[in-house]
Amino acid sequence: MNGRTTVAHQVLQFNEELAEAALELPSGFKVVNPFNGPQKGHVRKVTTAFYQKYYNDHNPRRLVLGSSPARRGTAVTGVPFEDADLLESETGIEIDGYAVSRSSSGFIHDVIRRYGGRDRFYADFVMSFVCPLGLVKTKPKGNDVNCNYYENKELQKSLQSFIVDTMKRQLAFGADTSVCYCIGSGENYRFLSRINKEQRFFEKIVPLEHPRFITQYNPERKGDFIEKYIRALRGQGD
Repeated sequence: MNGRTTVAHQVLQFNEELAEAALELPSGFKVVNPFNGPQKGHVRKVTTAFYQKYYNDHNPRRLVLGSSPARRGTAVTGVPFEDADLLESETGIEIDGYAVSRSSSGFIHDVIRRYGGRDRFYADFVMSFVCPLGLVKTKPKGNDVNCNYYENKELQKSLQSFIVDTMKRQLAFGADTSVCYCIGSGENYRFLSRINKEQRFFEKIVPLEHPRFITQYNPERKGDFIEKYIRALRGQGD
């Protein structure tokens, strides 16, 4: 390396900054932060191994953005859209005792494989989130369930400055801003488009259906959606 900070180092430093994030949310909502939670040492080990494996260079990459991490997905591994089972089997990184299977990560796994495998995919893209910390809301019976930043107007308003600031921080990794891929063609895409119009983060945003929508409601068309992802990621359009 020529002395410049690698993408891996910048992502890991960003995660350390997220560990210190202090957010004031409306009553009934909480942050899920894998970088300062009870498993933070484990998460740091996994993320360090992952990013040093795939991002130990200075090359610009395009962003693929989900809405926010799932509490039983990225909140376990610290790596966007990678569950523990797939991380261990595909990268050789040991994640003993933290196996969580997610339909979303399984679909993305299939897209990555179709694209040409992890080495090729992660050489071209960084996966992250519009809101890079997970969120849960507490139900009347006291149980916590996943929620998205856009599900409540007050919640969205309380997070907007955090979202804008962390997006700017991620673009500072040296991202290719010619295009961004938005996982979630509904509210996530609408919100990202609105702040992009204000902030001019990206020249273009391409919406893609969320894997949960595909696997739960259109499983028979999974192959078609994988091909749609591949065409978009390769810049081939519909």
